[in-house]
Amino acid sequence: MMLIGSEDRNLRALSQCFAKEISFRENTFTIKDCDETVANQIQEVLMALFELAKKNQPVTEQDVTYACRLVAKSEKVNFDEFSKMIISRTLTGKAISPKTKGQLDFVKAMDDYAIVFAIGPAGTGKTFLAVIKAVAALKNGDVKRIVLTRPAVEAGENLGFLPGDMKEKVDPYLTPLYDALHDMLGVEQTEKLIEKGTIEIAPLAYMRGRTLDDSFVILDEAQNTTPAQMKMFLTRLGYHSKMVITGDVTQMDLKVGDKSGLVDAVEVLRNLDSIKIMELTSDDVVRHPLVQKIIECYSKVGNGK
Repeated sequence: MMLIGSEDRNLRALSQCFAKEISFRENTFTIKDCDETVANQIQEVLMALFELAKKNQPVTEQDVTYACRLVAKSEKVNFDEFSKMIISRTLTGKAISPKTKGQLDFVKAMDDYAIVFAIGPAGTGKTFLAVIKAVAALKNGDVKRIVLTRPAVEAGENLGFLPGDMKEKVDPYLTPLYDALHDMLGVEQTEKLIEKGTIEIAPLAYMRGRTLDDSFVILDEAQNTTPAQMKMFLTRLGYHSKMVITGDVTQMDLKVGDKSGLVDAVEVLRNLDSIKIMELTSDDVVRHPLVQKIIECYSKVGNGK
């Protein structure tokens, strides 16, 4: 049964969310040692998931966990608004849709604004959704190229000398971007578009002095920029272009005392109506449920940098 999940995975996820033993036999759910309030919450989650399954939409552990989060906060669960928005499809034909309200707002913002900041913890889909929208814009003819960039700052490690040309040197920093491109285009097509210059991958320093027209530009790991680098990047915006800046301010790898260009930009530009600043939260995490709990634990002690 789609609702229960393969090998009862969805049922186990539901049990873990409410810390209750839940079983399914003969089309009946049984909850052990449960008061009326929790039973009603579980029923609400199951009804929302059932509506999703009725439309032949796959029900995943992520859906179960997200529904549980909303119900726990007394918020309405409605997957319709997510499933109706298909951003694009992978190379295998799988539909890609937002998984949370925060992700839905982020996707809409990329449609409506020339510059969008997406700030949030790991696992919220910031980079993945930005690349998906970029590829969709390229396929639709809305832009002529995709530009992917990232500050070459190592995450607390010294990788030493990296051999090869510019692309080979910066590639290790851009793996998340490549993963999304490969999902959408395949490895071979991605490489062809890179060779043609339709997809350009370059370190942030190479953006200086340029004007990026007819482009979908993504700056990833923006928390590791300096204020000067961020200003330089934002002023590269050309006609018929979009910029998406993603970052997680709890995972900065700058030197102690250096101010993040992402933090600075949010402070400077927050009141500019033509720029959208999205702040995703642990509620938008679509990785393993434990990731959300880890993020919340670090947030409580203020230790994530």
